[in-house]
Amino acid sequence: MYNIVVLASGNGSNFQAVIDAIDHGVINNARISKLICNNKRAYVLQRARENGIASVLVDTKKGDYNSIISAILSAENPDLILLDGYMRIIPDYIIDAYPFKIINLHPSLLPAFGGMGYYGSRVHEAVINSGTRYSGCTVHFTTKDVDNGPIIDQRVVEVCDHETPESLEKKIHEEEHKSLVFSINLLITKRYTINGKRVIRE
Repeated sequence: MYNIVVLASGNGSNFQAVIDAIDHGVINNARISKLICNNKRAYVLQRARENGIASVLVDTKKGDYNSIISAILSAENPDLILLDGYMRIIPDYIIDAYPFKIINLHPSLLPAFGGMGYYGSRVHEAVINSGTRYSGCTVHFTTKDVDNGPIIDQRVVEVCDHETPESLEKKIHEEEHKSLVFSINLLITKRYTINGKRVIRE
């Protein structure tokens, strides 16, 4: 059974999309074993309760919270760690412990509009203000270089005249769900490319 651990800070719509894909057999032989959340008001916690998924609330304002997260991950032994709107930088030692097992979903076509300071509505505002005609989402491996890991999948949407950050976010959300489910299925096969090189992970 392919074991997925999710780190999230907010609504968790992509978390729900993965749950639904597993429940409906779109993602096979996989389960979400645990949710790690750093926001007690996040709706993602309610989603976990409603779907019988164990969750841990970690206070990222106190102490060495990353050591707590590291211990949880070690106990869960995940095949995949999904960052679903997780609003903290993953420390290098956790990235080193799980090479090519941590993925993030970013609401732009990376490498454009990525990196420090680009998150949530800020991304969509920057896209609209730039005048670009296309945006989208990117699923990529998490590395020490923020938003610059190898790309797994991208989906494109048109940026229309009179677009707002809210309308663009809605368009991209629909594609995020599809891209994330596709990417997880690809990773479960253990056959994918990294920087153009075919990789077979045992």
